[in-house]
Amino acid sequence: MIPNTLTEAVLSNADTLMSVQGISKAFGDQPVLADISFDVICGEILGLIGPNGAGKTTSLECIAGLLPIDSGEVRWRGAPLSACQRKQLLFYVPEAISPYPDQRSAEVLRFFCEANRQPPKRLDELVAALRLEPALAKPVGALSKGYRRRLLLALGLLAPRPMLLMDEPFDGFDLRQTREVMSLLRDEALHGRTLVISIHQLADARRTCDRLVLLSAGRVVGAGTSAELTASAGLPPGSNLEEVFLALA
Repeated sequence: MIPNTLTEAVLSNADTLMSVQGISKAFGDQPVLADISFDVICGEILGLIGPNGAGKTTSLECIAGLLPIDSGEVRWRGAPLSACQRKQLLFYVPEAISPYPDQRSAEVLRFFCEANRQPPKRLDELVAALRLEPALAKPVGALSKGYRRRLLLALGLLAPRPMLLMDEPFDGFDLRQTREVMSLLRDEALHGRTLVISIHQLADARRTCDRLVLLSAGRVVGAGTSAELTASAGLPPGSNLEEVFLALA
């Protein structure tokens, strides 16, 4: 079990770092997000959870500024978040891209490390923690799904931004690898980084996240700690998160 960093008492008194306020997004005449609102607390791991098509990736892309928002806004410590501030404060790790696919993984990692003015020791630590050694000599485009996911995680963790947005960070990992990445992300939060991650595996979400935002068909159907969501659903303490989601959705 990966221990949560923040107790409910701490969460209730913590500072709100970012607020997503009434975001809506449609592609043509197809609505994808409908009045999405939630807060992100400084130093927490917040999970966006829901089935495929719930709006998790679109939410992250709207927050990151990769998609224009039809209505609503994103605020940072109470003030509207500008495009310039997004580059300084947020780093988005998408689910399935291959940056510089013809370059060796070691070269891409070294470039990101130097571009972000991180010490070489930091890169060495991440390579070891993510077990990336077998992938270093291979071109990024030739990596398996699991190794490509580890590379993307390393690139995100090398970016010294206060908030990291991650789309399905555990996709492509087996149970042991998932637990190792959970521990790594928890360590980032312990050192002050705030993380917003999308997860479709509810068991992984419950083990990893301090709080959860439940999305269904582009709408927020619940937000809070596991205990708060269970209470909102009218279910007994310790209920399965799948049961909680189904009750609220």
